[in-house]
Amino acid sequence: MCLKEKEFCATIYAMVITHHGGQCFKVTLGDLTLVFDPIGKGATLPGVRFGADIALASRNHADMNGVSEVTYGEKVPFAITGPGEYERQGIVVQGFLSNSEYGLKKGEERAVNTIYSVNIEDMTLVHLGALNDADLPKEARENIEDIDVLFVPVGGDGVLSPAAAHELAVSLEPKIIIPMHWSGLGQDKALETFLKAGGNGSEKVDKLTLKKKDLAGKDGSIIVITPNK
Repeated sequence: MCLKEKEFCATIYAMVITHHGGQCFKVTLGDLTLVFDPIGKGATLPGVRFGADIALASRNHADMNGVSEVTYGEKVPFAITGPGEYERQGIVVQGFLSNSEYGLKKGEERAVNTIYSVNIEDMTLVHLGALNDADLPKEARENIEDIDVLFVPVGGDGVLSPAAAHELAVSLEPKIIIPMHWSGLGQDKALETFLKAGGNGSEKVDKLTLKKKDLAGKDGSIIVITPNK
């Protein structure tokens, strides 16, 4: 492929991130679709309905494990539902074991949560899932670095509180911070409290279109993605 063709492809295949409520984010790159925490049937929020090539579920709960909901049309997703190392279609994924207190059943004190680090198009996306402990596990701390985009739960009620979420997000030094678990999930005004902790220096978009070069000069920039209704 010639240089001009490569440049043309790079222009077409910018990463596009959309928010579908709760912790659900769709990431598209050309014909490839990856989804974090798809919302399933019987969830607190309306289930999603689109096709994905890769589906990552951080917590075994209907609000986050709707792999069947993104099995649609000709797309049958490669499902990643727990810790480990994975590679699919050139996308490298690492999952790290952590804890959550979201949506516990009677008698449970904690549940398994998976933190995902995804390398895609020379960018590192980290999705913290339904994390409730601001002290990341040692394995995650040692292996997660140079974060380009960080998805952090801010809603409290079983996940990080807005203040703890902000403190953790800043400590990880990502270029972009995207708050989640505030739309349809979480405590009232959780997003406002999180943004206040960040000095309200945030940007709101309907979708985030991103290339590696767009990250230059970013240093913990907070971007709120409006949920796609």
